[in-house]
Amino acid sequence: MNQSFPVGTDEAYKQVKVKLCYAPISQQDRAWRKTNDDLSKDKTCQFQIIVRPYNSSSQQSFDWMIERDVPTATYFVRAYAYNSDGREVAFGQSTDGQKKTNLFDIQGISGRHASLDVAAGCFSAFSVLSLFGFLFLEKRKAKTSQKS
Repeated sequence: MNQSFPVGTDEAYKQVKVKLCYAPISQQDRAWRKTNDDLSKDKTCQFQIIVRPYNSSSQQSFDWMIERDVPTATYFVRAYAYNSDGREVAFGQSTDGQKKTNLFDIQGISGRHASLDVAAGCFSAFSVLSLFGFLFLEKRKAKTSQKS
């Protein structure tokens, strides 16, 4: 949070939520990631990093392990301050207002290997060829039984 505000500005802050947010470059052509000024409809920050009680007396740090469900994209970090009613009263972010600096990339883990894709392709091709082969044999068998 910005420490340059007058003393007492942060008295309403009770809880801080830190979230991982999509940068504008990763929002293009993806309506499910779009920024909206109405925070209840905003889809920019979909991944929660940490939730902690607000402590104005010290700088806080933490370690966060990237979850497996985080997709490949360009991100920034945003911290929201909540009051005792659970309403967002302030936020700060790791980038500038245009969201063009201090961005970082995350490479998602798909859990699939190239060998698995090759095997699936081979089995799919084999199944299609087998289907046409059996259809051809059945038609041929039907024709020979009609001639007899």
